[in-house]
Amino acid sequence: MHSSLIDYTIHLADSTHILSQRNSEWCGHGPILEQDIAITNISLDLLGQSRNFYQYAASLMNNDTNEDQLAYMRSEREYKNLLLTEQPNTDWAHTVLRQYFFSQFQFLLFEQLQNHNDPQLAAIAAKSLKETTYHLRWSGEWVIRLGDGSEESHQRMIVAMDALWAYTGEMFIATPYELISGIDFKALNENWLAKLQLLLAEARIPIPENTYFQTGGKTGTHTEHLGFMLTELQYMQRTYPNCEW
Repeated sequence: MHSSLIDYTIHLADSTHILSQRNSEWCGHGPILEQDIAITNISLDLLGQSRNFYQYAASLMNNDTNEDQLAYMRSEREYKNLLLTEQPNTDWAHTVLRQYFFSQFQFLLFEQLQNHNDPQLAAIAAKSLKETTYHLRWSGEWVIRLGDGSEESHQRMIVAMDALWAYTGEMFIATPYELISGIDFKALNENWLAKLQLLLAEARIPIPENTYFQTGGKTGTHTEHLGFMLTELQYMQRTYPNCEW
């Protein structure tokens, strides 16, 4: 159970960390100043969540590993993040839809996880719920605004849905190390889909049919995008080991 708890905690850290990095690519490039600041703040929230999970994982490992080593000194195959979180921004439609998919999942997950019998894991989930509530509202409003907006914005949301939908199924397929979480993945999937269908109906966005869901991120098999991200993300620590500001 101890190793599974470490793996699960790292998985939670990796998913929030990688999505934080993706979102931060918008810093200085947002469509308007207010939303540039909003997506940057969401990135910082996710980064804070990942730090909490990394710190806890490092304490469980009890071998002088720290949060920076977990974030910067592991290879691509050692990362356990959801494939969804590493998908490229492409445009604003892709970014807000990806964030909504993840935030709705994360909100429902943390609702269950805050009752976990591990007090530290439960505490991080409870604390993160407040931030996730805002992320969910913000991204949901954007999905509706674009989906039910102009002809172009609607079409961009359709393209984003077609590109990202295949990466959502992985969230609800439990790996062996996730079994210690006590999460009811069937209920999680049903609740997520019910919330999603209500939002997409308002946004006039259909769900693709007969989709093959991509998996592997939680066990270290990633898309080509993660390697490029880590090359940039880890450059300083790998070039100048143990460097400090």
